[in-house]
Amino acid sequence: MEYTQLGRTGLKVGRLVLGTMNFGPQTNEPDSHTIMDAALAAGVNFFDTANVYGWGENKGRTEEIVGSWFAKGGGRRDKTVLATKGYANMAPDGEAPWPNHDKLSALNIRRSVEASLRRLGTDHIDLYQFHHVDRATPWDEIWQAMDVLVQQGKVLYVGSSNHAGWHLAQANETAARRGSLGLVSEQCLYNLAERRAEMEVIPAAQDYGLGVIPWSPLHGGLLGGALRKEREGGSGRTGSGRAATTLADPAVRAQLEAYENLVAEHGLEPGEVALAWLLSRPGVTGPIVGPRTAAQLDSALRAVELRLGDELLGALDGIFPGPGPSPEAFAW
Repeated sequence: MEYTQLGRTGLKVGRLVLGTMNFGPQTNEPDSHTIMDAALAAGVNFFDTANVYGWGENKGRTEEIVGSWFAKGGGRRDKTVLATKGYANMAPDGEAPWPNHDKLSALNIRRSVEASLRRLGTDHIDLYQFHHVDRATPWDEIWQAMDVLVQQGKVLYVGSSNHAGWHLAQANETAARRGSLGLVSEQCLYNLAERRAEMEVIPAAQDYGLGVIPWSPLHGGLLGGALRKEREGGSGRTGSGRAATTLADPAVRAQLEAYENLVAEHGLEPGEVALAWLLSRPGVTGPIVGPRTAAQLDSALRAVELRLGDELLGALDGIFPGPGPSPEAFAW
């Protein structure tokens, strides 16, 4: 495993981040423990979760699975840089939240952190991330709440997720006025097929010294050889969530076909190339991989060793062109 600093901090993290969203809904507890053990043995030290994972009636279940893994001892907690998130309504799906039981008021931040600590069975969270921007709560209030938690030793670093570039600027300018460290990372949707983050989010993150942690690096499975799996009639998913519907678009299918053919010409695997491409991008700390099986984790680990040549990188840009620099990308 290769390591890098998380943004401008002194914190060293692996260049792959183990995402745990499938633990509980897709992967049972024993298998989840097996995957976490394998990741740690391979040198993956950065684990990402969220209070809402588990979904539906089981929100919080994923944090509990991570917590039961920590409880096995063997240095598991000490070796892990633990990231979780707060913002969501933790009531069962379909139920409206009780007032102040979601978003980023000082009251709900405190409540959410304490609940995550209980589920995770730990006394501190290494990176606490805001899962979404709260348009109703001023940043002064958010930082007041986080400063208290940092002083108490319950949170060490603070990050964001799904924030726009101007949100990152607003957050860190407010933090600077207060003498706070501010955001140190941004977790955003970013992959070969979805490059809008390059316009403002990633430049803002780089300017303020935030590590970029891309989620959905395979775009819901589409960049993992979706067309090949479809032809082979395999039982695995060929795209999920928002990405699944795009397979019906002829233009998208043509783009994916060109991608898979290009990768095959180089004797490489599509999913590994998609991860290696992200690892080559400026400002990226490491993509989040969410394996459901140990075999999927092995494939992701191979991507860390993969170096893409200039010719292949240029061909990938031809298939999946980025937006270009801003403001030119949207000004003319």
